Amino acid sequence: MKLCMFSPTEPFLERGWPGRIDGDRLFQLAAQTLQSFFTGGGQAREHAEYPLADVVFRAPVLHPPSVRVFDEDGDFVFANPAAIKAVGEDPGVPGAEQVERVAAIIGADGAIGGFTPLVEWVAPKLRGGKQRDFALTLGPVVTTPDEGVPPGVDWERLVAHARENTMLYPGDLIVR
Repeated sequence: MKLCMFSPTEPFLERGWPGRIDGDRLFQLAAQTLQSFFTGGGQAREHAEYPLADVVFRAPVLHPPSVRVFDEDGDFVFANPAAIKAVGEDPGVPGAEQVERVAAIIGADGAIGGFTPLVEWVAPKLRGGKQRDFALTLGPVVTTPDEGVPPGVDWERLVAHARENTMLYPGDLIVR
């Protein structure tokens, strides 16, 4: 299944609604956010239907509880969960460079609910941790695991490592 957060072009909604994409159509889901959709086990009735041409995509998870960015060695650092941007939004720092990644979004019971593109913005002109603290572009589409898992990463191992001695909540991001 392909999911997203969206708003119709009219009326414009700042946060938007969760939706399910089917071809060139989008079906509004009866949930407040994709996080609440995942909390409910990935089930929700459908409301209005929109042509994809008549919607604006939002970041699939606007306020993740946490963001863990894994390195090649399988360890992670935390990223700024308040730095989430939608595709097309300005990262806010001139000269920032993109690092393309994939994020797993945690769903119900700590399992992976879906995968989405993530761009980590890096500003070499800033110092220290501030080089990576200002923007993460997320989305726009979330693909559930039944549609396929991004290759080349042992996602279950990363989630298990992230889960050690803590709880993972719907909307947490595991980034590789």
